[in-house]
Amino acid sequence: MVSSFPSSSLAGFSLDISAGASLLNLIIGLAMSAETGSAAPVERGAVPDYTTSEAGNPFVEGWYADPDTAIYEGLYWVYPTSSLPYDQQTYLDAFSSPDLVHWTKHPNVLTAANVSWATRAIWAPAPVARNGKYYLYFGANDIQEGEPERGLVGGIGVAVADRPEGPYVDAIGKPLIGEYHNGAQPIDQDVFVDDADGQAYIYYGGHSHANVAKLNADMVSLGTFDDGTQFREITPENYVEGSQMFKRGGAYYFMWSEGGWTGPDYSVSYAVADSPLGPFVRRARVLQQDPAVARGSGHNAVLRVPGSDVWYIVYHRRPLAEADGNHRVLAYDRMYFDGDGAIRPVKMLVKDNFADGRMFNWKTYGGRWAVAGRRLAVAAADADARAFLDTNFSSLVFDATVAVAEGTGDAGLVFRATNLSAGADGFRGYYAGISPAGTVALGKSDAGTWTLLQEASLDIAAAAEYNLRVTAVGSEISVFVNDLAQAKITATDESFASGANGVQARNSGARFGSVSVAEA
Repeated sequence: MVSSFPSSSLAGFSLDISAGASLLNLIIGLAMSAETGSAAPVERGAVPDYTTSEAGNPFVEGWYADPDTAIYEGLYWVYPTSSLPYDQQTYLDAFSSPDLVHWTKHPNVLTAANVSWATRAIWAPAPVARNGKYYLYFGANDIQEGEPERGLVGGIGVAVADRPEGPYVDAIGKPLIGEYHNGAQPIDQDVFVDDADGQAYIYYGGHSHANVAKLNADMVSLGTFDDGTQFREITPENYVEGSQMFKRGGAYYFMWSEGGWTGPDYSVSYAVADSPLGPFVRRARVLQQDPAVARGSGHNAVLRVPGSDVWYIVYHRRPLAEADGNHRVLAYDRMYFDGDGAIRPVKMLVKDNFADGRMFNWKTYGGRWAVAGRRLAVAAADADARAFLDTNFSSLVFDATVAVAEGTGDAGLVFRATNLSAGADGFRGYYAGISPAGTVALGKSDAGTWTLLQEASLDIAAAAEYNLRVTAVGSEISVFVNDLAQAKITATDESFASGANGVQARNSGARFGSVSVAEA
């Protein structure tokens, strides 16, 4: 019986590779039988009403930052910066989706080869469609104050294409905005077309200054204001960079990033005005780092689902385990409004229902993992197999579905875990799991020393799926199985205060689904 889950029970266990492959196929088959196909069919025109990217953040793979969004031909589009050292930022990719779940990558939609004056630091694309064309505004060369006077070229350019995926080519052969005005570095632009009169505006600025300018109907030249000027400063309190404009209920919302882009204080604030020209008075910060989820969250875009009042904030952030400033990823979360139009603080949620068929936001240790039928499946491993999210929760509610698909071992949830790479219970943290032998158990692993904290009997069938929940608040830990109102186990232990969340299978094949981690 494996009810107490001792580490020693796994000693000497081995699995033939071919048998393991067959078992993995069995697990995938079981998952596929639970739900038809690896992804639900896309219902075109349906409202994707999610609380976050419920198939996991980041929602696309790779190092990206500074996203902006568009809706073209019934698809959602995201255009980000390639988050690399400046000299390697010579291209832009894009991503499209019919449902905000399944994403298609479109590489090299714009490259330095198609912009004669851009050599590096191609940043922060801003898309807009007009005149039967697709326009992409971008920063390039990271021009500094005084450099244009010395003959150095850089700033905000504009490229044009016949299709959303490009290829985009330089529209005017030079920067649209190539000098500093009102102290604003010509970077981080956003283009907004006012539905009231069709006037297009470009908002931009770095070095703690923000400007707005009019775009002419051709979208490749600047207009003038009534006083004859082309650039109007609109800098709100604490502005650093990352301009973003949208309109809701007749009000104009201006958003921007504060703090340093490599620091933990990088965040997003907003202002509201009755005019696209402001004045923009800072109201509040709405997005900031969460030490349990990610750091450096900022440079956002806003996406509204057409025909609805469903809004998302799309942004970049830095995973907790990453120290390199360029290791940024794309995420989105739901953005809600109060009755007076105020934006509520955005909560970065942690979910993964595997509806996209991907698991690139998980890091695995041992085992052979695959996603099928909206489940994360693993074949029986020679010792144990674990997969972790990059989180650091202390007080938490951790939910998932768990099934032991094959073998006599156990499977379940790991939480408040550190020392993740050590095998055979070498991690430090807690584990709650179920066994077909008829138990649910809670224990802790301390660098190879396993201690059973408590166990309870259950009526468990092999390959059946169970809802497993763990709550941990301070030293109080509870484990629930199916009945989420009545705990099967309640224990007290204060060995581990915080750490990562993951799933584990030991001496068994298993599958996991509907993962959710939240602050208790």
